[in-house]
Amino acid sequence: MAIPWLQAESPLPPTSCALDDRSEAPGLLAAGGGLSIARLREAYSNGVFPWYSPGQPVLWWSPDPRMLLRTDDFRLSHSLRKTLRRFLRSPRCELRIDHDTARVMAHCAQTPRDGQDGTWIVPEMQAAYGAWARAGDVHSVETWIDGELVGGLYGVNLGRMMFGESMFSHRTDASKIALAALVAFCRWNDMPAIDCQQATGHLASLGAAPIPREAFEREVHALSARAPAPVWAYDFRMWRTLELGAPVDSSAVPHSHDLSP
Repeated sequence: MAIPWLQAESPLPPTSCALDDRSEAPGLLAAGGGLSIARLREAYSNGVFPWYSPGQPVLWWSPDPRMLLRTDDFRLSHSLRKTLRRFLRSPRCELRIDHDTARVMAHCAQTPRDGQDGTWIVPEMQAAYGAWARAGDVHSVETWIDGELVGGLYGVNLGRMMFGESMFSHRTDASKIALAALVAFCRWNDMPAIDCQQATGHLASLGAAPIPREAFEREVHALSARAPAPVWAYDFRMWRTLELGAPVDSSAVPHSHDLSP
């Protein structure tokens, strides 16, 4: 299980060097090297991400296969479709983008999860991604009800490639609403793929599927090299891409405009 230890300026090794399924940590590529914005951009542009627990060094991962959600394959269930229509019609409900990314990350770190003891979103990670958000590459999609942040997600955007990081929900379906909004935003802005990192049954039920690492990296290289979405802001028209059924009159809905400061 020998893996490279990175210095601050040393490059990441080729992803072909990641540990395979015969090891105890398949996909582990390297350790150390810090979480500077330059390091994070290098990693994500090559399909690599950091993931580690409190007390561990920074660990860099490149799983094979990789779970990818193609936005055209997103499965919108009948019940979620109804939930979204109710949400969009209610003056109590708001969808915001990049309004409070730091709080979204904090909630993702603090919200208990089935089968998990603790969090990988350690304070160092929150600080690094907070700085990256201020630099413009990390974004949040947020579900608000009665002025309260009740669910959301955050992720990394390079070019037209989206990398999902984590989500949380303090109300039923609040994170699913945020994910549906992210898919709608991606479709509206010609962003065809969302990296989901790890394979889970829940992600598969939404349309995500594993693809070989080589194929994933080809997509990352091609999409991240393209010009990014012109602006990360909520546009009510993006919901058209989900074909929700009965139309909603955006002129009558107070949350149809971007509510970011």
